[in-house]
Amino acid sequence: MKSAAARGSRPAHRRGIGTLAVFGVGLIGGSFALALKKRKAVTRVVGVGRSRANLQVARRLGIIDEIAVDPARAVRDADLVLLAVPLGQTAAVLAQIAPHLAAHTVVTDAGSTKRDVIAAARRHLGAVFARFVPAHPIAGTEKSGAGAAFGDLFEGRNLIVTPEPETDARALRVVSAAWKRVGMKVIEMTAHRHDRIFALVSHLPHLLSFALVDQLAARKDAPVVFRHSGGGFRDLTRIAGSSPEMWRDICLANRDEILSALDDYLDELELLHGMIDAGDGAGLELKFAAARAARAKWLKPA
Repeated sequence: MKSAAARGSRPAHRRGIGTLAVFGVGLIGGSFALALKKRKAVTRVVGVGRSRANLQVARRLGIIDEIAVDPARAVRDADLVLLAVPLGQTAAVLAQIAPHLAAHTVVTDAGSTKRDVIAAARRHLGAVFARFVPAHPIAGTEKSGAGAAFGDLFEGRNLIVTPEPETDARALRVVSAAWKRVGMKVIEMTAHRHDRIFALVSHLPHLLSFALVDQLAARKDAPVVFRHSGGGFRDLTRIAGSSPEMWRDICLANRDEILSALDDYLDELELLHGMIDAGDGAGLELKFAAARAARAKWLKPA
């Protein structure tokens, strides 16, 4: 499959975006708007969301220029529409905006799963589906809401795009160019490959973090246990501070790949359990050494 950059014959759009409509002005949607504004790559940003208070924060912080109550009005003059809502809301938003999109409007998303989003877009957008570019910026923190947004979030990070055969080349150029302007490297892959990879390196780690905190919080001596936690525990469980709604939706959307990843991890835990139970110190050390070597080989320091 060709790289995203190679798909189009024209250079990336340098004039920027006229009107950007952001559905979900939180960490990702808000940071995208701020990053474009910082680089003078957008003229006007319209924000849409469930929480009026959050939108007012976004307006006060200069993330958006206008609050739109009506989704139809928000997209009517938009050059680019970004869906940065929890995955469970994506289908409903697509259905709301589909009849009101202009002929030139490009739609994209920032969801952590892609096959379900593509299916929803195909179902609700009809002929406009060709101008929908599925995307996933690999960036974020455990914080949420407009107040968590900052303009350098995407600098030096990867953006995954998973275009379908019908995806319009101009639409792909518009989306790729916008994310490149905020500092991202664009990588193209299939939606299935994306969902399989991120079940392993993102979805599974979040589940483990949530589970560990929940397990310890259920103990009668939880206050004492948490009081004595150190840096290792805090590093491992930082992502348990992420949005429960967002991660609920991700688990349901990528169910088959996450269940497969969980099964493999449970097998690994059973193996470690057996080694510890048998007092197999040599086996444990070999296991830990292999993991350490793999981490050093594949993961560069942040």
